Amino acid sequence: MATYTPADRPTLYFIGVTTNSSSIMKVFPAWADLLRLGDVTIKGIDFPPGAPAEAYRAAVAFIKQDPFSLGALVTTHKIDLFNACSDLFDHVDPLAALLGETSCLAKHGGKLHCYAKDPISSGLTLEGFLPERAFEQPREVLILGAGGACIAISWYLMHSSRGNNRPARLIVSDRSEKRLAELTALHQLFDPDFHVSYHLVQSATESDALINALASGSVIINATGMGKDLPGSPISDAAHFPEHAIVWELNYRGELTFLHQARSQQQAQQLQLEDGWNYFIHGWTQVIAEVFELPADAVTNKAFSALSDCAARVSGQEKA
Repeated sequence: MATYTPADRPTLYFIGVTTNSSSIMKVFPAWADLLRLGDVTIKGIDFPPGAPAEAYRAAVAFIKQDPFSLGALVTTHKIDLFNACSDLFDHVDPLAALLGETSCLAKHGGKLHCYAKDPISSGLTLEGFLPERAFEQPREVLILGAGGACIAISWYLMHSSRGNNRPARLIVSDRSEKRLAELTALHQLFDPDFHVSYHLVQSATESDALINALASGSVIINATGMGKDLPGSPISDAAHFPEHAIVWELNYRGELTFLHQARSQQQAQQLQLEDGWNYFIHGWTQVIAEVFELPADAVTNKAFSALSDCAARVSGQEKA
């Protein structure tokens, strides 16, 4: 079991898999200057996917009791950490309780709060690249992977506040029958009448078949983690993307095999390709705003553009 050293200054933790490889380790100090956060730092805590509950509990208990440990952003482990540590949270926000996951821990008034920020950050990202009123003309959405990112994205897309600007159908696949069952139960809470189909897949060939059956203009999202936390891609090179599809790779670093597969068909199929850069920026800035108690406009609109530009310069991710 890992041991944790008390922080000597205000500290934000990054609970992930390969945190030292993330651009945030270079970006956060630059953002701290831009946002005038003072003498603060960031530290990574790495766990393999599906780590023991005791490992999550030790990390969360440390953050809760350590005076200078202010909070954490959680990737990959959002669901498992929530399930393992729910009794350690002093407050759980309604979205975290509904979704059964947490992407943000923050201490306010000495109390440990648990938040689900992904529905917000995924929604901001989607609205940044989808056509205006994208779903008023029927479009299907295929989400590969039924984990925390899928839960957040589907909650946003299914929400009744969107009126008739919702997908004609959601299609979700995963290699875990348990995750699909959990997602099905959540979708019943979101909207029991919404059309969702669930597919247990055990091979890239089965995922290929789902893509091959999609209509023109569909939205296809890689939410499996493959290409970053896990090697490879959920599909094979034989998958045929539909014309005018919008393809969103949630990762912005790593092998990005899925994105490269889509790029090989971009011109022929007139695909719109999106990587995970803006999702990365929104995800982090929403958590930073919560942990350091910043106003919303400190990380949105013009401020978001400045933060993204700053991150790109520092990390070498500037787009040509």
